[in-house]
Amino acid sequence: MDEKTLRELLREVRAGRLTETAAIERLRNLPFEDLGFAKVDHHRTLRQGFAEVVFGRGKTPEQIAGIVRSMLARKDGRHNILVTRADRRVHAAVKRLARGARFHPLSGAIIIERDRVVRGKGTILVVSAGTSDIPVAEEALVAAQALGNRAAAIYDVGVAGLHRLLRHREQLTSARVIICVAGMEGALPSVVAGLVSAPVIAVPTSVGYGASFGGVAALLAMLNSCASNVSVVNIDNGFGAACVASCINRI
Repeated sequence: MDEKTLRELLREVRAGRLTETAAIERLRNLPFEDLGFAKVDHHRTLRQGFAEVVFGRGKTPEQIAGIVRSMLARKDGRHNILVTRADRRVHAAVKRLARGARFHPLSGAIIIERDRVVRGKGTILVVSAGTSDIPVAEEALVAAQALGNRAAAIYDVGVAGLHRLLRHREQLTSARVIICVAGMEGALPSVVAGLVSAPVIAVPTSVGYGASFGGVAALLAMLNSCASNVSVVNIDNGFGAACVASCINRI
């Protein structure tokens, strides 16, 4: 339930079009619905402006389907439903509930699009250093779109060939927020941030050889960036970057 839906509910009760009992029934599962294995947070849109997102890894297809079913059953709001880090088995289970569920195989994201309203004020631009970083970048891109933003992507423009990045200078400078995804030595966010006035959210990835320590080298490099408009999220956390970018883009 979001603020708009709650206001409409209150107006219906005040106008006599809805009984108090019926209104209470609609609110019964707020702030959450207990499924036993999960407590689905139906109150999150009202608190934070976007709905709960399902982290798929570690959950069975049946558990994820149960959570999605609970979200679909709500009659007081039609927010987008996003599942991250899923696979084709999960997608098959979700698709039985919503035929329009789309699967993004690189990132493992599943999106059930029910709300196409754009609430962000500008464009969130997702930039990846290498092709190997695209799975994390795609997670950020899909999540940013699901959260109600215009989002675009530029892939494979890392520091091994900066001329590739500079070709997109106009697109970089027109973005309201940039999510910069990089593995290896994690240098790209500093370069991008030095070119723009927008906030840059750096996402280190686990891409790299042994001394990259599964993304720790990139993480430390980004935390030590000399560009003052860089902030950093956890390794491979494209979804987290998209959430922060969305909050910024709505201000």
